[in-house]
Amino acid sequence: MNDIKQFNSASWFNESHSNGVELGLKELLFYKSKAHLLSLKPRGKVKSAQSGQYLAPHKGRGMEFAEVRQYQYGDDIRAIDWRVTARTGEAHTKLFQEEKERPVFVFCDFSSSMLFGSKLLLKSVLAAHLGILVSWAACQRGDRVGGVVFNDSNHHELKPIARDRGVLALAHQFCALHEQALIQKEIQPSGDRFNENLKRLVHLAKPGSLIYLISDFTELNDESFKLLERATRHNEVIGCMVSDPFEHHLPEYNQAIEVSAGEQNWTLPLMDKQFRDKFSQNASDFFNRRLALLKRSGMSLQKYDASLPIELQIMRG
Repeated sequence: MNDIKQFNSASWFNESHSNGVELGLKELLFYKSKAHLLSLKPRGKVKSAQSGQYLAPHKGRGMEFAEVRQYQYGDDIRAIDWRVTARTGEAHTKLFQEEKERPVFVFCDFSSSMLFGSKLLLKSVLAAHLGILVSWAACQRGDRVGGVVFNDSNHHELKPIARDRGVLALAHQFCALHEQALIQKEIQPSGDRFNENLKRLVHLAKPGSLIYLISDFTELNDESFKLLERATRHNEVIGCMVSDPFEHHLPEYNQAIEVSAGEQNWTLPLMDKQFRDKFSQNASDFFNRRLALLKRSGMSLQKYDASLPIELQIMRG
């Protein structure tokens, strides 16, 4: 918490090799040293070995303790739990579970709505930082890394690759597609880009995978939720909603300001408290509705703020 209170943006930009708008390979390599901050341990067992079980229960000795149950014929006597046996008067044996490698997929959204930031970073840059941090953490666990990265006009699919090669392949695509997004940010998106790329991810990710969806989730519709439900059926899916403080609360100012996104322009009377309060209430309702719909699809949800480095948000918990 002290690190957050003492946060100095100029020092952080220098240390992380970031400028908050463009994306470079150096700043993505910076997050290799932060990988220990993120735990990718599975939250539960995937239902069957055929669907890519990650934690496989074994009788007798294994890598990680799972539970104690009554002794059954054929159990390894070396796994008998003598304390429980003495307490209950019946033989009990320990069960262990062996950790298996599982692929980790990063779905990273660089569409036009993500190219916005009012303080420290564009939402798209924070998304890239989180995506690469997940990738480095997976690499350190020995998991393969793959993903789908996209902007309004292009995408890249990456099948899971082991070790640093997988992370670096993803990092290069992050940089290339983000640069393209910044250059082409006035171009209107073609078709339903979010769902098109979600379909690619569902096809790419084999059952038993860990999937990180990193987006502001502004382009959701009925088809999106059907695809999300398909993804969560046989995988652990974590939705990471990225937003900017400006999207929640407008700052007080002594005059109106003009803002634009693509071909749309708005005038915001920031000197009007009633307008600011109404904006905040509408924004709260909008975000809460979106969060409720995402939770209904079966994924875990995390919220991230583009005004603070990702590593400090994770440390804050």
